Amino acid sequence: MSPEQWTRPKPSGDQPPTTPAATAAKPTREQVIAGLRATSEGGADLVQLLTPEGQRVHHPDFDIDFSAEQLRDLYRDMVLVRRADREGNALQRQGQLGIWVPLLGQEAAQIGAGRALRPQDMAFPSYREHGVAWCRGIDPTELLGIFRGTDHGGWDPISTGFHLYTIVIGNQCLNGTGYAMGQRFDGKVGDDDGEATMVFFGDGATSQGDVHEGMVWSAVYDAPVVFFCQNNQWAISEPLERQTRVPLYQRAKGYGFPGIRVDGNDVLASLAVSKWAMEEARHGNGPVLIEAFTYRMDAHTTSDDPTRYRMSDEQEAWKLKDPIERLKAYLIRVHEADQDFFDQIDREADELAERFREFCFNMPEPPPERIFSEVYAEESPQLVAQREDYLRYLSGFADEAVAGGAR
Repeated sequence: MSPEQWTRPKPSGDQPPTTPAATAAKPTREQVIAGLRATSEGGADLVQLLTPEGQRVHHPDFDIDFSAEQLRDLYRDMVLVRRADREGNALQRQGQLGIWVPLLGQEAAQIGAGRALRPQDMAFPSYREHGVAWCRGIDPTELLGIFRGTDHGGWDPISTGFHLYTIVIGNQCLNGTGYAMGQRFDGKVGDDDGEATMVFFGDGATSQGDVHEGMVWSAVYDAPVVFFCQNNQWAISEPLERQTRVPLYQRAKGYGFPGIRVDGNDVLASLAVSKWAMEEARHGNGPVLIEAFTYRMDAHTTSDDPTRYRMSDEQEAWKLKDPIERLKAYLIRVHEADQDFFDQIDREADELAERFREFCFNMPEPPPERIFSEVYAEESPQLVAQREDYLRYLSGFADEAVAGGAR
């Protein structure tokens, strides 16, 4: 192709500038939405093992067997995580938390991905991955300090294999890519016992430069990282069609690694696809992008009012695809669980909710010196001096209060 063929010609006189053929034809809003969603189920490329009606279907590439115990455990995971999430929402409304980030409707995507991780793997969350935290052995009460404003996370990222929550949109993709590059540089990939990293983000984050940069670097260095995008259809108040003209999983082609779309309301498919992707990464085959096609049933955060930007009939349609109800229907259909089992899980959820609430109500206020004690592994003279100056400053207020009372 000669330069004359790809260079935009300059207009002469009143002649309008020539528009390249690639961008001349702009799709209508309806065409964009149709291309992104194809059907309400996520399109022909959607990987699904369990229909919304609770019927088991098979996939030629991702069909794996689940024992009755595994199915019951996955159901338990989702029910307990949802209950903790609902309590977090209620606690914020009661003034006990400054904010809460709901995961309602996304339990299957998170539990499926979380249970695909091995102990040696590392996960980098955004701020909504309460289900993944559960899978990494982090008690829901350890999340409360973040949303109450008393700490930045109460768990050890190294021992749990779960990084602290990331508030800056998309930044965890850079962190996760760097960590995965380190895994490769240290020779920890290439066999069944290899390590891999999974990074979680939403559809809105795909418009951030950090996500793009993370994917570029991971592709160039064959980093063992799985990018797990929870496409819940809404980036706060902006719908998916404002983020992209192609389905998100197809973006992986531009970086040179596989992309796949999975039914994010199907915990079996989410687990199967995530497990495959992590095996690809840990064996040294480079990164993978997973688009979990799901829906945010609640607000973006408790500071958001979704009724201002989306229609109630959309939410009602997605209620029919509830991840917990479809697995429950399947368990009943194949006679792998009875009413006693479901009642027991409900009682366990009630106990968790009570413990969650009690912990929140009785959380101690951290002492002011704590902001200095949890920053560096070793103290420095500068840090010690700053702490002493700050505590001396605070003690001055106490002295004035005592003096004022004496007068």
